Formats: sequence, C-alpha cells, structure tokens
Amino acid sequence: MITIKYFANLREVAGKSEDHLEEIELPLKGFVDRIGQFQPQIAELIRGKKIMVSVNHNVAGPDTIIRSGDEVALLPPFSGGL
Repeated sequence: MITIKYFANLREVAGKSEDHLEEIELPLKGFVDRIGQFQPQIAELIRGKKIMVSVNHNVAGPDTIIRSGDEVALLPPFSGGL
C-alpha cells in the first residue's frame, strides 16, 4: 500500500489529510494518472508543477518509482500559494 499525505491547503482541496493506493509499483507519471481518478484537481496541480511531490522525504523527479510501503507527501509551494 502507498500512503499519500496532503499538507497545508491541499488537505482542504482533497477533503482529508491522507489517502491510500493498493498499487505495488508506479512511476511518478502513473501515480499522477492514478490520483487523478479520485483527486483530479490535485493531479492537475502536480502536472502544472504547482505541488512538490516527496517520496519517503526525498523530492520526487520524473524517474521516481513509487512502491508499496512508500509515503508520498504532496506539498504546496512554500511561498506564493496556489
């Protein structure tokens, strides 16, 4: 299971502080496509690079693979806002 944590105003957008995915392994693009199925606004913010994606406390890049047991944190910009 992959744990997704929403921080700051993304909690309001998501309507909760956390979600879970049952997938075993996903590339970052696949993760964004999957989250878009139930949080389309957040997926669009990730695609627009308005959200920082962190996997296990490391900034995720386009080649990041997300695996079962990983924690994905979604953080809005630290300055400026959405």
